[in-house]
Amino acid sequence: MQERLVVVGNGMASLRFLERLTERQGGRYAVTVVGAEPVAAYNRVLLSSLLGGEVDEAACTFRGLDWYADHGITLVTGAPATAIDRESRTVRVGEGLVLPYDRLVLAVGSVPIRLPRPGMDLPGIVTFRDLADVAAIRRAAAPGARAVVIGGGLLGLEAAVGLARLGAETTLLHVMDRLMERQLDHAAADLVRRAIEARGVRVRLEADTAAVEGEGRVEALRLADGATIPADLVVLSVGVRPSTSLAAASGLAVGRGIRVDDRMTTSDPSVFALGECAEHRGMTYGLVEPAYEQAEVLARHLCGEAAAYAGTALSTSLKVSGLPVFSAGLVDVPEGAEAVTWSDPAAGLYRKLVIAENRLLGAVFVGDVAEQGWCKALIRSGERLARADRDDLIFGRPAPQPLAA
Repeated sequence: MQERLVVVGNGMASLRFLERLTERQGGRYAVTVVGAEPVAAYNRVLLSSLLGGEVDEAACTFRGLDWYADHGITLVTGAPATAIDRESRTVRVGEGLVLPYDRLVLAVGSVPIRLPRPGMDLPGIVTFRDLADVAAIRRAAAPGARAVVIGGGLLGLEAAVGLARLGAETTLLHVMDRLMERQLDHAAADLVRRAIEARGVRVRLEADTAAVEGEGRVEALRLADGATIPADLVVLSVGVRPSTSLAAASGLAVGRGIRVDDRMTTSDPSVFALGECAEHRGMTYGLVEPAYEQAEVLARHLCGEAAAYAGTALSTSLKVSGLPVFSAGLVDVPEGAEAVTWSDPAAGLYRKLVIAENRLLGAVFVGDVAEQGWCKALIRSGERLARADRDDLIFGRPAPQPLAA
């Protein structure tokens, strides 16, 4: 007899888990998936491209409804899970649907942070997190509209470029002294800033929002230094926090996220969590790569295979306004380490290696990221660099010579 498996959440982590589970033992579980959004899982990585009109909504789709049906998966969309009763092993969904389970997977993601500032509840203030947010931003971003994006992380940069592409007069505010400060040092961040500004985005650093002003809807932002920036639209991109309210209300152990062990098991042995909502060994991750690794481990575990998640060595590889950027390991140089750098600002090229005891601790590349895979392998393995490795990492490995005729 099939075990009843309920998966709450239908995002990228959830879909990867379902794909891996069905590849291994598709008939072992009777699977029901519950998603709060009205559509099946889609590629959130492409939201900025969708905002800017580079792709359409169809390009963001992963699996059609037929895929779920073909694999015997019942998909419930547009209905958030509202309560878990662990004693009766049921999940309440929407207005009155009750789903019994033998095993429950929570892949509920994260929620965007809203700054605790006066006026943040005014109409015209939106987050940038899902398809509905993109639609709301596009409706408000008419050519000539004054748009302000708060947050200089990757999503904030992408939102700002997308708004500028739509014709909005766009200003990006960031409270820190450089963009993407978790992934980039000052030199790399300056190149990214130039690329953003070349797309028509005004950037203001060390800009702390004090309040949003307006009568009936947003009209301006007031900064802590007293400056005022007119705004018809404000996009918040100041980070996310794991979604834990559903788990906490059911009595599961919760810290920053839903606490799990190396097999993605929560404090209840019949309940599991993965992706942005999960806290593993004190760490929560807001990136796709760890979520996919966790999905692989959980699928193997639920199929009776030996599997354990040991954490993810974080790296970032992306394009910011068309500029390739790679970052892994340490960005800033700790005591006892050295930095090896090469820079050509006019060409938009920069490379930095953080090395200690002849081992690579971190790397930041802008403009040319050809050696990123090698860097990640060196950082993860901790192996010592050979004599020629530094030059090859900084300047690129020479192309292989053609064989003589």
